[in-house]
Order: sequence, then C-alpha cells, then structure tokens
Amino acid sequence: MAKRSKKRCEQLPILHQHAAGIDISASELFVAVSADRDPQPVRSFPTFTRDLNALADWLQLCGIRSVAMESTSVYWIPVYQILESRGLEVCLVNAQHVKNVPGRKTDVSDCQWCDRADVF
Repeated sequence: MAKRSKKRCEQLPILHQHAAGIDISASELFVAVSADRDPQPVRSFPTFTRDLNALADWLQLCGIRSVAMESTSVYWIPVYQILESRGLEVCLVNAQHVKNVPGRKTDVSDCQWCDRADVF
C-alpha cells in the first residue's frame, strides 16, 4: 500500500512550488519538498532544537518560502517559532481534516500531501 500512497501523492499537482509539508509527532518530523528541489525530497528530523535548526537550514537551501504543518498536539509550537523566525510563512493544518483524506496512512504520505495541498 505504501507504493499506492506514494503514487497518489506524485499525481497530485504542485500548487505552490516554494512550499513544503511537515508531519509532526513528539519525537520525529517528516518533511517533504518538491522532487525538483532536492535529490532526497522527503526527510525525517528529530525534534531537538539543533535538528529543528537543521530542518530550517535545509528548507532555506531548497528555496522553500511556505510550510504547511500537521500536528495532533502542541509539538508544532517550537517548529513554528523556528521556521517563522527564519522568515518562512507557516500554516498549521487541522489534523482532523487531514486525517479524513482517503488513502493516506503514513507520516511520509501525510507530509507529501501537506506539501501539495492548497492551504496557503
């Protein structure tokens, strides 16, 4: 099923070329950018401050200007603060709405969907 979700995400149109998607949990972040931005367009980052700064560095290196984040708790707050302090436009997506999108079952597919969603 992972291949099916990946294929479905690849078929979604890219609405904002300078956008990224992040799925946030307590111990790990999954981040997706467009495939033309980096050879490894989906990455995971731990949630320590140094890792959040590494995430922000990578997004800026990829030319990202906007970020859509999905989080089920308050784990989004430090991510939001660091990304916003770097000048990125950050949008928090309602996790309940994202959960209802059919065919998405993993954190990786969630971040890829957020990357392509029209939330800005």
